[in-house]
Amino acid sequence: MNKKIRGKIITVCNEKIEKKGDNVGLSFYAFFANKNDNPELLMEVAEWWIQKHKLDHFEKAIKIKEMIENKL
Repeated sequence: MNKKIRGKIITVCNEKIEKKGDNVGLSFYAFFANKNDNPELLMEVAEWWIQKHKLDHFEKAIKIKEMIENKL
């Protein structure tokens, strides 16, 4: 994934963790507007989430943040 979406994922994770605590979960849709204005990027993140890492629909924000920071 490109640097911009990685940054956005970390920002969203940080915001969710700050608001709801370390146990908060989210889906990959959390990183996108409700409008499908960038389907290629949405599919790239979905592929990373579903195909590459076999993650559940909802995962802990702290886990996703650590994965992105470690460039998994």
